[in-house]
Amino acid sequence: MIEPRLPKYQWGQRVKALADLINDGSFPNAPVDARLVGAGATGEIVQVGTHTEANQPIYLVEFGDHLVVGCLEEEILPLER
Repeated sequence: MIEPRLPKYQWGQRVKALADLINDGSFPNAPVDARLVGAGATGEIVQVGTHTEANQPIYLVEFGDHLVVGCLEEEILPLER
């Protein structure tokens, strides 16, 4: 069994999207392949979980107007305070 990777980022942390975040089909309120968030958009981590099959952290990030998107560590970068 692969041990889950510990998250780098924490709840409440401000982050920015490193690339456009595209709907992979897991976001029900938008068409598949629709752009959910543009590169450079800022948001706040509102929950940290684990993708059980891949054993990697998943971050739920709120990008304004109550748009919450699941992100991988490779898709976000913390903002300096």
